[in-house]
Amino acid sequence: MGPDIGVSFSVPKTELIHWRTPSQMTPPSTAPIELEGYLFPPFHHVRWLGYWFTLALTTTHHFRHRLSLAQAIFSFVKRLSSPGVGVRPFLCHRIAHGLLLPVLTYGADLLTPNTHALRGMDSFWYRVQRWTTNNFFSTPISILSREACLPPIVPYCRYRGRLAALRVACAPPNANPASARLPPSFPSLSTFRAQDSSRHLTKGLYSVYLPLDWRTKIPSPPLRMHLPVDSLAHLTLPLQEGLTRFPLVYQAPPSSWNKHSPRVHEENLPSPAGPC
Repeated sequence: MGPDIGVSFSVPKTELIHWRTPSQMTPPSTAPIELEGYLFPPFHHVRWLGYWFTLALTTTHHFRHRLSLAQAIFSFVKRLSSPGVGVRPFLCHRIAHGLLLPVLTYGADLLTPNTHALRGMDSFWYRVQRWTTNNFFSTPISILSREACLPPIVPYCRYRGRLAALRVACAPPNANPASARLPPSFPSLSTFRAQDSSRHLTKGLYSVYLPLDWRTKIPSPPLRMHLPVDSLAHLTLPLQEGLTRFPLVYQAPPSSWNKHSPRVHEENLPSPAGPC
């Protein structure tokens, strides 16, 4: 199948994992598979494009790994500046926002950290905020984010998730595989949907296992869940207010747009009615 579309794969780099649901109580299979003379045993964790996947598709292992990487980088960065001397707080803020935060929250656009992972990420981020501002350890945690001008972890992860959902919602379905697998009732300007989305396989399931509609909120406890692409569509519900259809963004504005765009001179602007 790969050569037909001009794609080749490295067989020695193949990894095998058996994804399971929480309701499957039987032990996972340990039998390897053979591919072109190579034997591949199943793993408990596999990595793809920096995302760590587990047998039960939980996000704990992924964000624990991101936390370890961020802590290792922070232990090295702290040597650049001791409290009160060295690097200025402004540059510490640039390091925290431009280096530590992307490493810590990588994958938050598609994966949602659970409570245990968020507790560790928050504890580490509080230490980064104290280092940025040189605050005392007695400073209340509730004001650290304002003092350091750094976003809290929980709202920032939600922000990353909504940005990813918005990119999928506004991408042309005939050019983006994820947009082509959005639910048919999703309000997009294009009605094109992929034929291999396999949504018909969920129609014969029992009500407990039937995926939720993308417009329905996940109940508590979460007895039923959304499909992965439907969870992205659900994140766009607050953004649909006042819209009948999501716009399609085919390409970004060219880099020379600002150079050729009409400029408004100050002398052509109307005078203000009163003092600002």
